Parts: sequence; C-alpha cells; structure tokens
Amino acid sequence: MTPSPGTGDAGGPVLRLPPRLNVAATLAIRVLAVLTLFALAVGGHWWERAGLKDNIDGHISFSDVVYFTAITVTTVGYGDIVPVSDAARMFDTFVVTPIRLFVWLIFLGTAYGFFFERGWQQVRTRMTQRKLSGHVVVCGFGTGGAAAVEELIAQGVPHDRIVVVDKEADRIAEAMQFGVTGIVGDATHDAVLDTACISRAARVIVAPSRDDAAALIVLSARRLAPAARISVSVRAEENADLLHQAGADAIINPVLLGGHLLARAATNGHAVDYIMDLAAANGRVALCERPVRADEVGKPLAAITTGLGVRIIRAGQPVGWFDPGAQALEAGDLLVEILKVAR
Repeated sequence: MTPSPGTGDAGGPVLRLPPRLNVAATLAIRVLAVLTLFALAVGGHWWERAGLKDNIDGHISFSDVVYFTAITVTTVGYGDIVPVSDAARMFDTFVVTPIRLFVWLIFLGTAYGFFFERGWQQVRTRMTQRKLSGHVVVCGFGTGGAAAVEELIAQGVPHDRIVVVDKEADRIAEAMQFGVTGIVGDATHDAVLDTACISRAARVIVAPSRDDAAALIVLSARRLAPAARISVSVRAEENADLLHQAGADAIINPVLLGGHLLARAATNGHAVDYIMDLAAANGRVALCERPVRADEVGKPLAAITTGLGVRIIRAGQPVGWFDPGAQALEAGDLLVEILKVAR
C-alpha cells in the first residue's frame, strides 16, 4: 500500500484513497496544460505582433513576443512592450486574461494538492488513528466482507469503529459509502495493518478472495494483535486446519455452510429460517455469548434468566445443555444463549 492518509465525506473520518495517477504523472499533466496555454498566448501575440509596440528598439521579434507573453501571463508588466492596436488589446482582454487565471489556478491547485492537502491529511490521519481502539478491522471487501460490514452496522457497531482494508480502490470507495474508515492496500503487509492500528483492534475479520492470502493475513494479524479475536473465511475445507494453526479463532466456510443450509432447507425449511433469524442482527432473536455472572455460579444452565442457555464453553470445550456439566455453572464459563431482540 501507499497509504496516503487523509479525510473523506462518507460520514466519518477516513484515510484518503491514493490518486489514480501517481505524483509524477499528475505533475506532468499540469505542466503540459500550462505550456499549452502559454503556447496559445504566444501564438496569438505572434499573429497580432503588428499591434504590439516595443518602446526600446521599435521592433517585435519572436523573443519579444515570448517575453511579452510571459510578463503578461504573470501580471508583471514592465511597460517596455505594450499592445497598441484594438485587436491586440482585445486578444489580451478576452484570451490572455482567462489564460492567466487558468495558469494561476493550476499553480494554486498544485501547491494545495502537493503541500497543504497532504499536510492536512497527515494531521487528520494521526487524529483518526489516535481514536482507534477496540475497533473492528475488516480485511477484504468482496461479497463476504461487505456482508460482514453491513451486519456489524446492523448490530450497532459505530461506523467510525470499523476499518476496511482492500487492495481495490473501487471497493474501498464502496465501503466508504457505509461511513466506515477505508484503507487501500494489501492486508498481507504489516505496514498496512499498522496503518489500521490493528494492535489496538478488538476484532479482525479476514475475508480475502484467496485462502493463501487469508493465511498470510491471519499470521500477521495474530502477531500484531495477540489479544484480538480473528474470524476468517475459507473456501477450501482442507485449509481450515492451516488457518486455525495460523491463529484464527473462528473459521467460516461459506460454501460448506451454504450447502448444509440448502440440504436442511429441503426438509426443514422453518428450522433454516430460525437459523437465519439467529444469525442476522435484524431477526427476532439473537445468538450471543457472555461470561457467567458470579450470582449464576453453581446454578444449572437452564436457570439463567437473561435468555435461553444452549451451550457452555468451559476451558475451551463445548458443554451442551443436555450434558451433565450443564447442571452447575462454574467460574470462567462462557455462556451461549438465545436472546429476544428488542424492537
């Protein structure tokens, strides 16, 4: 990535997208535009050179025309060469004056773009990065990444607490329409993840288009953010173990999961509807997890009052509501429960 920090107007602070042209190409185009306008003015003055008067030697040469055009466009005007005919004066009034304005606008735009704007963008980037803590970093804004961002927002995650990283500028432009922070760059590079302040992130969602890229991102993310919860999308089932070893906490295979749902929907359509209801933030119920409370220790899972308990995570292992271990909750347990969504 060549992260050029800056700001945007998509509803929150963002990191500026890199320009489609590099600095050298942009500068070359602007120089060419200035030279073209200057050449147009020189050509007009040379055509109307009979209407110019040289107060020094009375002769207008080509070098005099170039000199007169330069001092006229730059508004210096020493008075040694002046337009005397109506045609020459009208040319200066209606052609050279607009050219002068365009040239100055190009110069001012260049100064703003290459100096003032970049400095302001760096200031805004530092301000934005200081605010990022406990946020969510989404690596990849394809179909899965976009759906993840929509779901995060639906779950109530603030827009400015979501950072999207993708190599494609067009995808980042789409992500910024949600009001999130966007970074154009390759998430397999540490510098890009550092720009996203991943070391202070609470969650990392990895959804690139390739499993090898997902593995590299997970490895880098786990090293840079040891405490973050990392969820990753995998396409090939045989890569799931590799991603788990790389440090992923949750591994989702959209193809495999979709196949399971399709098969179950053939005979249990209402059950699948309920599963979708549980998974989406806009459903009537939500599947959530939380630590066991002190006043719940020793009680059975069925006795919790906050929701419908369905599973316990104890020492990293699942305990079902039907297992003997669910008859007495222990300190350190994580409870998985179904909650009614408030409307």
